[in-house]
Amino acid sequence: MSKPIYILNGPNLNRLGTREPEIYGRTTLAEVEAMCREAASGHTIVFRQSNREYEIIEWVHEAIDEGSGIIINPAAFTFTSMAIMDALKMFPGPMIELHISNIHRREQIYHKSYVSPIATAVIAGLGTKGYPIAVQAILDMISQSPARA
Repeated sequence: MSKPIYILNGPNLNRLGTREPEIYGRTTLAEVEAMCREAASGHTIVFRQSNREYEIIEWVHEAIDEGSGIIINPAAFTFTSMAIMDALKMFPGPMIELHISNIHRREQIYHKSYVSPIATAVIAGLGTKGYPIAVQAILDMISQSPARA
């Protein structure tokens, strides 16, 4: 049996669909989850969202023990959380940092990610369509390192 892919979402992403639709679109997080599950073609997905930093850290720890890959949209924690960065540094498999908007086209405060330097890859600015693309990419990465699959 293959190990799951963890898709972890940070603060305020539970408000997708209504939160600043001019930036994040109208797709809800439930719709994003469905897109990810479809893109995974039967590979197990653990899909979670939290507004709490400690909870995301606990899920990263869980992924370290049980996961094959991590796709993480840390949202605001991208720019503030050394604790999430430290947890992610322990993950031995492929990891994709994902952002719905292009953080580099936004205000300066969004340009310094604590996650980018440790991520295998970064996807930003593709809207919610970036999620299924990330799922396909992580599946490819996992297939390159069968020990984690």
